[in-house]
Amino acid sequence: MSQVSTIGLDIAKNVFHAHGADERGVTVFSRKLTRGKLLDFFAGQPACVVALEACGGAHHWARQLQTMGHEVRLIPPAYVKPFVKRNKSDAIDAEAICEAAQRPGMRFVAVKSEQQQAAGLVFRTRDLVVRQRTQLINAIRGHLAEYGWVAPRGTAHMTMLADLLEDDEMASTLPEAARPMFKLMVDMLAELDRQISVLDREIARRAKEDEAARRLMTIPGIGPIAATAIIALAPPIETFRKGRDFAAWLGLAPRQHSTGGKQRLGSISKMGERTIRRLLIIGGSSMVRQACRFGAPAGSWLERMLARKPRMLVSVALANKMARMVWALLTKSEDYRAPAAVAA
Repeated sequence: MSQVSTIGLDIAKNVFHAHGADERGVTVFSRKLTRGKLLDFFAGQPACVVALEACGGAHHWARQLQTMGHEVRLIPPAYVKPFVKRNKSDAIDAEAICEAAQRPGMRFVAVKSEQQQAAGLVFRTRDLVVRQRTQLINAIRGHLAEYGWVAPRGTAHMTMLADLLEDDEMASTLPEAARPMFKLMVDMLAELDRQISVLDREIARRAKEDEAARRLMTIPGIGPIAATAIIALAPPIETFRKGRDFAAWLGLAPRQHSTGGKQRLGSISKMGERTIRRLLIIGGSSMVRQACRFGAPAGSWLERMLARKPRMLVSVALANKMARMVWALLTKSEDYRAPAAVAA
């Protein structure tokens, strides 16, 4: 019997499927496994390459398999899809994962430690709470509109609105049954604001304690949230050969649809880590807004771009530029140095 060299593992909640192949790609076994028997099965296998899709729970199983001496490779699901021959089943998916892992040009995802995942959890939690706050604000504004009160948009007006709901003039126009519901939503909103403040302080504390995060905060447009998000959510910076590769991984590079020797570039690809991409675009937008209000430095790249391009396009282009700065600063372990002004 041939010696297995690569195992493709299709993971799920309770039922898994393993597809083993030798160094020539010939199938050695295809086996269904339950969750309780998975680790016992791999403990009896010789040290080999184990490939999984980079999905929920993949990093946990990767760490477990690495402790057994296996070389674990996580593959983005989009890169496995072309190797699925026809239809879909656990066995077919495991075979496709095994075949994709044997391709010499395949790209893999770095396995995260428990500490890295815990560091990223604070941003996931903050995003969740911010989305809940936005839903609650929209609900309050929408229900008030049913009674003829149109509230201004934005979180800054919610404190004023909460005070008005306590005022007799506004409360008298609302039905008796509606007032407790508005009071409940306002109290929930205040609690969400408190939780977001706690998370912001935690993120700021982590940014001050981390040397790399402090270095990233020297880049204009990058604050504590963006800096710590890059450190927590991005793979090791040495994974990327150049700054443009890092920007492309974030989805800030143009989408290509080129053929016949003609280059066609579209909008940004929006691939990769969307949390970091969103934070960089927000930082770029703040820089563009400040430049439009107070003026950009004379002769700067930003001044030339704003003179001939729309503001949103400049914001995304600036986010791409900031991503390449991030790569350069982390690679060289240096602080940001502002470019010298161009002589008139």
